[in-house]
Amino acid sequence: MALHLYDTATRGVREFHPARSGTASMYVCGATVQGIPHIGHVRGALNYDVLRRWLVHSGLDVLMVRNVTDIDDKILAKAAAADRPWWEWAATHERAFETAYESLGCLPPSIAPRATGHVTQMVELMQRLIDGGHAYASGGDVYFSVKAFDGYGDLSGQKLDEVQQGESLGEGKRDPRDFTLWKAAKPGEPSWPTPWGSGRPGWHLECSAMATAYLGAEFDIHGGGVDLVFPHHENERAQSNAAGDGFARFWLHNAWVTMSGEKMSKSLGNTVSIPEMIKNYRAPELRYYLVQPHYRSTIEYSDGALGEAAQGYRRIEQFLRRTAGIVGVVHLGEVPKEFAAALDDDLATPQAFAVLHNTVRDGNAALDAADNSKALEIAASVRAMTDVLGLDPLSARWSEAGGNETPTRQALTDLVEGLLTERQQARAEKDFARADAARDRLQQAGIVVEDTPNGPQWTVKDV
Repeated sequence: MALHLYDTATRGVREFHPARSGTASMYVCGATVQGIPHIGHVRGALNYDVLRRWLVHSGLDVLMVRNVTDIDDKILAKAAAADRPWWEWAATHERAFETAYESLGCLPPSIAPRATGHVTQMVELMQRLIDGGHAYASGGDVYFSVKAFDGYGDLSGQKLDEVQQGESLGEGKRDPRDFTLWKAAKPGEPSWPTPWGSGRPGWHLECSAMATAYLGAEFDIHGGGVDLVFPHHENERAQSNAAGDGFARFWLHNAWVTMSGEKMSKSLGNTVSIPEMIKNYRAPELRYYLVQPHYRSTIEYSDGALGEAAQGYRRIEQFLRRTAGIVGVVHLGEVPKEFAAALDDDLATPQAFAVLHNTVRDGNAALDAADNSKALEIAASVRAMTDVLGLDPLSARWSEAGGNETPTRQALTDLVEGLLTERQQARAEKDFARADAARDRLQQAGIVVEDTPNGPQWTVKDV
């Protein structure tokens, strides 16, 4: 089965074929760097990271652009409130986002362009639109004429007579439905020169300019959060198509992370920051929590659900470490065809994780039966699946060398896993005295062990 993806523009699942043979091109709307990132911000980055990994696994090179919006009204307002230069405020929080992406195992993009570095491309795009009768300048501002573009609203389903851009009317607007491409300079604000006067870019303009600068007039996938469908992506599509560019062939949108049914956002005060989350859970456990649901399904955040996800990751981790402790090095194997079919079906990660955990259960059963060769084969398959998901516990990123466990926690993990392996080997060999001795040592260390279908699970006894 070839990869199929849900395309917002056609409102259906379509078979994916790259525009250029052997290479997939992807543009993902990145952060507006106004503050510290929370799990709602990084969920999309993780979803598109899994898609990228699956494309690579399927034999494609991937060109991935994830932009940085480093100039906008909120950045200017927050920097002014903090009495800090706008560029320093943006750079500080850009680093915070990059740290969050890296800490959760996102592969770095091919390039992460900043809006302020691409004003030349924006000016060129505006000139093409003005020359084609799709945009006009007025008082230093430049606007896109919505009525001049047939098909406006097709991406989002908006009706033209009901369109509201969510921006001020503007003295020079010919139609309140028109949106701003370029904002005339205001006293004290940063600005760049253009043929129509100094100013700064509108939000929608910058993404069209950066996407085509790096990926060409037409590319494969444009991704972002579902909240960007309108007006941001609708306006990107309109201005790019109006300028004569084919632009994105697929539009993908990930759902929100919510708390009490509301989108997680700083303005609502319901955010959970990445640095705070990683104080309580390991980074791969948080990644597991955010990539296991389908990317188009809303995640209703709760600490209990995150705790269950952490246990799910630990079951995989314990199986692989247990196997490695018995048979030695576990290399990457092949993913099961059921796992591949799930990801080919619009990245159906819940089904992919079900295949993963069923395989882990079979692997633990093989270990319990002392069928080490079968266990090794299964472990190799588990590693392959977790590698695609960015969750391989034995990878350099998440192993002892690359993980983020404290030395104390790691020492405890090593002790417990060693004793569990000793107990399981002794049971397989029917050496019950040795198995009981390992059990007694675990109990003396305050470790509670529960035998489950997925293998032994352990916790530290409350004192």
